[in-house]
Amino acid sequence: MEAFTKARLREASKTLPAEWYCSPAVFERERERIFARSWIYAGRAEHVAGPGDFVLREVAGEELIVVRGRDGAIRALYNVCRHRGTRLCAEAAGRFAGSIVCPYHAWTYGFDGALLVARHMADSPGFDRAEYPLREAAVHEWNGFLFVSLAAEPEPFARELAALDARFDPWRLGELRTVETRGYDVACNWKLVFQNYSECYHCPVIHPQLEALSPWDSGRNDLHEGPVLGGFSTLRPGTTGLTASGTSARPPIAGLPAAERERAYYYTIFPSLMLSLHADYAMVHEVRPLAVDRTHVACSWLFETSTIAAPGFDASDAVTFWDQTNRQDWAIGERTQLGIASRAYEPGPYAASEGLLAAFDRHYLSVV
Repeated sequence: MEAFTKARLREASKTLPAEWYCSPAVFERERERIFARSWIYAGRAEHVAGPGDFVLREVAGEELIVVRGRDGAIRALYNVCRHRGTRLCAEAAGRFAGSIVCPYHAWTYGFDGALLVARHMADSPGFDRAEYPLREAAVHEWNGFLFVSLAAEPEPFARELAALDARFDPWRLGELRTVETRGYDVACNWKLVFQNYSECYHCPVIHPQLEALSPWDSGRNDLHEGPVLGGFSTLRPGTTGLTASGTSARPPIAGLPAAERERAYYYTIFPSLMLSLHADYAMVHEVRPLAVDRTHVACSWLFETSTIAAPGFDASDAVTFWDQTNRQDWAIGERTQLGIASRAYEPGPYAASEGLLAAFDRHYLSVV
């Protein structure tokens, strides 16, 4: 593991040209070269806990049914009937009664994608049910997080995102459970969401409530290059939680080392996930590009089951604090998008404290 150090610039660096944030052609290129090839966050395994449980996920313009099979395996099936191409499912999440049935001609599929029933096809010359399973995308589960890839031969997850490895084991992320999720539609490019998350240069200006509890310049990073970037910020003395009161009555995650309870960790996992680790919970931002200037962000709060089950459990202090912080970030991101679209915009210099942004740009340009 690398040592934690302050953000730094390898060399003088500037922000990206406007086209990378404003060009529809660039956005389409990103879809094919990044989102259709990378491992993309697709929700938590807890949301498909039993056979037939499913969630829909949009990836690079494609829609996938992420469903748990009777064998316990989780699969990502294209939401496209093999008969006439009809979308099989319209609900965002739920549980299939016993199979996946096309609403058009009732072709029926198992949770493993196999075609079980094709009505009145017996007299169709050369037809063989076994030749028409639902198309499937790759799935990988990491600490309860599900990732999918549309690539025909995806880079092995452990290689593409090797920096994750066992780095977050003390938080036992696979055992945490989601308490609340809030969605936000943000009128800015998805890269601005990532870049804003990776620096606290703006915190005294945009987030006074956060700055009062965690100094903006306390950040130290251990991942400075590649698809996973980030590190920690420290809490001010007397602060026990990033809440409006600066305190938390919830116990820390069991087994979490004492030193970790005085920090908050922030990591970006290119190109679809931002992960925040706290003493008593984890917070996840799922980032989904909708257009060159529109992004949907879903923020979820995850806690230990024992904490959730405790009498009087209430996560609203953490949710309210970060909902306010999120909205401050989205508002400034939207103003930045408008400014970048101006003919007056030209790339500006990064500060040393924005070193991770320059690193994000380097990785982005290497794969786009």
